[in-house]
Amino acid sequence: MVQSSEQAPLTAAQQRFNDLLAQIERLSGQLQRLQAWSDRHRYAHIQALRESVQLAQAHRKSLLLFVHERLQTADFTDRQQRMARGLVRGLIDQLVASADPQVQALADLYVSEEDTEEAAQEQAEAAQRLRERIEEALGQPLEKPSQYQTPEEMMAAGMRQWQRQQQADEERKAAKRAARKAQKQAQKKSAAAEKGEVPAALMRELDAKSAIRTLFRQLASALHPDREPDEQERVRKTGLMSEVNAAYEKNDLTTLLRLQMQLTQGASQNKAGAARMADDKLIALSVLLKEQVSALQDDLEALQSRLSQELCVSVRADADEGLLTQSLQRIQADQRYCAESLATDLRRIQNDAELKRWLKEQWQLAKATSA
Repeated sequence: MVQSSEQAPLTAAQQRFNDLLAQIERLSGQLQRLQAWSDRHRYAHIQALRESVQLAQAHRKSLLLFVHERLQTADFTDRQQRMARGLVRGLIDQLVASADPQVQALADLYVSEEDTEEAAQEQAEAAQRLRERIEEALGQPLEKPSQYQTPEEMMAAGMRQWQRQQQADEERKAAKRAARKAQKQAQKKSAAAEKGEVPAALMRELDAKSAIRTLFRQLASALHPDREPDEQERVRKTGLMSEVNAAYEKNDLTTLLRLQMQLTQGASQNKAGAARMADDKLIALSVLLKEQVSALQDDLEALQSRLSQELCVSVRADADEGLLTQSLQRIQADQRYCAESLATDLRRIQNDAELKRWLKEQWQLAKATSA
């Protein structure tokens, strides 16, 4: 970074240059720490979730087979039979992705006209309740609501309408920004044309490319392994030269600056060299640093999104690692509890009286959840 002193405080260009370097250091550190945290926890967490989900699915299948069997033999009222069939359909929906032959056979068996009509009525009522909540959230009526007969269809329609609203808002904002930017650029170009000048943005871009090319040539000249007689030093320079080439191809200015500092003798010379760098050169180099900041932000956002999907928790680089780890532990505990609850239900309903009470509880819980 450019160093200040009492006699020479930092200029705006120097401060901007330092700020960008600080952003790059911060983002690079966040990427490294988040990746290291993921490496420590990701595999064990995914394995624990997989085991709990598989166990829960096994218990669901056992529940499905047991309730189906009792439907054929137990003394159920019409209402209890409807509740049992509804529960069976719900279990089938949760298990059908497994492609288990027994589950598939029961899925075919329970798609009867009566059950289909009953399920459709339940779905339509749940969809209507969901529609009211969606319209309240959107602040406007849902478009063509009669086309959607299930909660899933209604939710998907609501999400599409919300996304269209957001996209329209973003497009309006982007159009305004683009118009303002185009107007400013046109004014600058007009003023530059009248003065016979090259636009400042183009000059900065050219200066940045020139600066990084000059820096690369200096490093290549100092590190060229063919000019080094000592074998050990030649190996070291070969490795550094590979790093220089990779950084130059990616316009990675911070790596090139770091390598240059490594080759410079004495920290005082580093400070003096940075302090003597003209503002126009710093402005040019800041163009490249800004690009690096943007690329690191994209990489960090992609890593956060991927880990959030894989781990089933919201992962943010600026979150406390201890809290992130606790989130993993909570979701693991939730999945274990789900599997244990299913096992408890299976043990409980071996008695017909308990089975009937359980069916009523599950029916009421399903209605409360859909509401």
